[in-house]
Amino acid sequence: MQNCDKEIIVDSKFENVRALTEFVESALEPYNPSMKAVTQIGVAIDELFSNVVRYSGSSNMKLILHVNEDVLTAKLTFIDEGVEYDPLSKADPDVSLSAEDREIGGLGIFLVKKIMDGVEYKRDGHKNVLTVVKKLT
Repeated sequence: MQNCDKEIIVDSKFENVRALTEFVESALEPYNPSMKAVTQIGVAIDELFSNVVRYSGSSNMKLILHVNEDVLTAKLTFIDEGVEYDPLSKADPDVSLSAEDREIGGLGIFLVKKIMDGVEYKRDGHKNVLTVVKKLT
């Protein structure tokens, strides 16, 4: 096995989250990732793709999967051509407050930041590029 780079482009429709998840899970299978890592990657895909569908206005999204076999990590890069938005610039929600007292929104990206080993955002021309990294062990 060697480092793996694969990509998929899907229309920005909620039902395509399943295609993204299955694409990533099947690509990761040869690396024998832990069930916890697979589950957490699935949560991240769901949260991040849902944000693209809901807020970006982009008609599609590209997901690039890179597996670094040396350190057994998966890097998922989400690219869309929607309105510029850096989800990492928003302050984390105060989870010590009750749900009624918290501002709406932000929990999804907060969760992604907690369960992933790395999260980065950059604007590349007219594209949002959000990358998450997860150890597969």
